[in-house]
Amino acid sequence: MSPTALLVVIGVAVFLGAVVQGAVGFGIGLVGTPVAALLDPGLMPGAMLIVAAAMPVFSVAREWRHVDLRGLGWALLGRVPGTAAGVWIVTVVSQRALGAIVGVMVLAATALTARTVSVPRNRVTLTLAGLVSGVTATAAAIGGPPIALVYQRARGPQIRATLGAFFLAGGLFSLASLAAAGSLPGRAVFAGLVLIPCVVAGFIVADPVRRFLDGGRIRAAVLVVAAVSALFLIVRSLV
Repeated sequence: MSPTALLVVIGVAVFLGAVVQGAVGFGIGLVGTPVAALLDPGLMPGAMLIVAAAMPVFSVAREWRHVDLRGLGWALLGRVPGTAAGVWIVTVVSQRALGAIVGVMVLAATALTARTVSVPRNRVTLTLAGLVSGVTATAAAIGGPPIALVYQRARGPQIRATLGAFFLAGGLFSLASLAAAGSLPGRAVFAGLVLIPCVVAGFIVADPVRRFLDGGRIRAAVLVVAAVSALFLIVRSLV
């Protein structure tokens, strides 16, 4: 398959992921990352981090009034050391082992919160979620589930706006950290920039889905996307 054809296929996956994230608040990496990792591992995680940093610009621009600034601050406080750990993992630790461990943890947390346990939203849980998200986003380009689980009982606009602001700031920091470590090749940057129009198209198409989920269905959607993200990490690590 030619480089152009590869980008077209990855672009379709990014478009579908943008539809999911535009409606739920996270998930672009869930669809785009496995396709990019399978077809051209050399683009990971840089290209998908650029895509993941571009998508939140539109969410925040639309719903910026709903950003939970206090919660965002605590989450970003955890994101900084999490990103540093993620950069270290990219260079020395097997991503398969990381994916399996994080996947099991997210899946267990999703199952518990879906039935019995209510995750409190406070400075401790937000900082820890930011920490884990920093690790997984930098190492595997999937950082949404930890933060989304903490915000699962919030209203749709607050989930999307707060997660968008978190992903935008955190994604830029992850990209800068990878560049400083020499782990951000130019072709990954180019591919990420080329894929941005697919992000824009997905965000536009997500509008009717977003309205549907805001009618009392957003928490179920968050839990489903988190569970699928976890299963993907586990399967990718084992296969």
